[in-house]
Amino acid sequence: MKQNYIIRAENLSIGYDNKIIMRNLSFDIPKGDIFIIMGGSGCGKSTLLRTLTGLIPAQSGKIWIRNIDFIKARKKEKLEIMKHSGILYQSGALFSSMTLAENVALPLQQYTKYSQNKIDKIVSFKLALVGLSGYENYYPSEISGGMRKRAGLARALALDPEIVYFDEPSAGLDPVSSRNLDDLILEVNKTLGTTIIVVTHELPSIFAIGKNSIFLDKTVKTISAKGNPNELLKNPPNEQVFEFLTRGVKHEKRTK
Repeated sequence: MKQNYIIRAENLSIGYDNKIIMRNLSFDIPKGDIFIIMGGSGCGKSTLLRTLTGLIPAQSGKIWIRNIDFIKARKKEKLEIMKHSGILYQSGALFSSMTLAENVALPLQQYTKYSQNKIDKIVSFKLALVGLSGYENYYPSEISGGMRKRAGLARALALDPEIVYFDEPSAGLDPVSSRNLDDLILEVNKTLGTTIIVVTHELPSIFAIGKNSIFLDKTVKTISAKGNPNELLKNPPNEQVFEFLTRGVKHEKRTK
């Protein structure tokens, strides 16, 4: 694998049990990229994300992460890769019985030998990074949905990961909160150089933050487009991509 790529998928097939949802997926994610996994509902976007993060096994093919064959890697190697990765789930997935500070501190307590004093300093820094300074002792139920997403991001960033995965980050947010989260993703990518991988169907986010993307096409059960989303909008390679990227826009049927 080329050194400038942090993730490479080769002829990857994904699904559950013996059911294949997508097949022959091949793509590269460069270091420092903001990479969008997009497609219609039920096309396998979240399944691909879960496969990339090791939550479910691949049906076939290869995944290279940090020059390691992730599928065949030993448990210790996989754990090391996962320590360099963070995940922000749709709901934020914060523990309701823990304060924001306790939520962010959890991975530091589990995976480092830092003193409590150092952990407290890191937690304060990460919460400040996402605009939540002063909210350390708040519980998830005491803050808005957008703030919970930002707190979830602070926890995902706790271990200074090289890669952060986002599963529908704008789900359930109003347009302003969604835009603010997009701005935060751009800032994290720019200032920390973090590779961002986002599963989403939200067009404003796709066009605002996406540097590269793949389109999972249910009609052919594989990738039917790759590239910058704005460029794909200008020159859609097929009808499915055109329809997806122009949803809500009145237009005449394209002629093939």
